Amino acid sequence: MRRAILASHLVLHGYGHWLSNDPRGSGSTETRNDELKDLGEIHFGRKRVQPSREELRAFYREAETRLEFPVVWFRRRFRDAIGAAFGKVVGQKGYTVWACAVCSNHAHLLVRTHRDRAEIVWDAFATASRDALRVAGMVPERHPVWSHRPYKVFLYLPAEVDDRVGYVEQNPMKEGLPRQTWEFVKPCPYRVMEQ
Repeated sequence: MRRAILASHLVLHGYGHWLSNDPRGSGSTETRNDELKDLGEIHFGRKRVQPSREELRAFYREAETRLEFPVVWFRRRFRDAIGAAFGKVVGQKGYTVWACAVCSNHAHLLVRTHRDRAEIVWDAFATASRDALRVAGMVPERHPVWSHRPYKVFLYLPAEVDDRVGYVEQNPMKEGLPRQTWEFVKPCPYRVMEQ
């Protein structure tokens, strides 16, 4: 018997921020950009032993010189524009979002299962926010903004959804950003509030 998927945790990684051969490991099985291949081998999944902060910085300093577009950090006005674009997608598509965080180089959305497959939902959010940043002149016209690979985790149990809502809500604070509230985020029926 197939288990029902209650929600999908969608992660959008900013372009150039988590490469396939990242020293921390990645969810990739190949490096598509030949210019990046000699920077290191791919390790599928997170490595047990993580690189030092300096090793990681050195890797990305070198990688950035080989990328087609500049790496963009999402300052406040970028995060506001991304969130506004997400809100428009929710209104247009009828998605139910139980948690959202727009951080300095990635974004999280926890979306109730919908008739659209998770990849389609991911693409709707990625396309709308990318286009919003382009129209506002915050990135060059052809800049992809996000990595091309959708990252999703399916959640099957109410406790998994509850845990993930908390994880997404705490994500901005881990970066020193303020707590985020978005008008399009709805209360999650699986959320167990701490006493």
